[in-house]
Amino acid sequence: MEDFEILGRIEEVKTIAVGTRIHEIARLRKAFGSGRWRKVKGFATVRLEDGTIHRVELHWYEAHGIGRKKIKIKRYID
Repeated sequence: MEDFEILGRIEEVKTIAVGTRIHEIARLRKAFGSGRWRKVKGFATVRLEDGTIHRVELHWYEAHGIGRKKIKIKRYID
């Protein structure tokens, strides 16, 4: 898994799946608790472990009262 730091804000945030439409819903509920889980995507500038800075598409899961979990880089824009 890549380690990275998000620089600034995540932009163009869009929900791509909710509830049972999420393939990992059982694992999320077991690990973090029940809630209205959403799979979300957005774009941000990140700094990777090696110090390089990239514009990327991020995907993550979030639920009200639980927050963002499992943030990952889906693709590099530049």
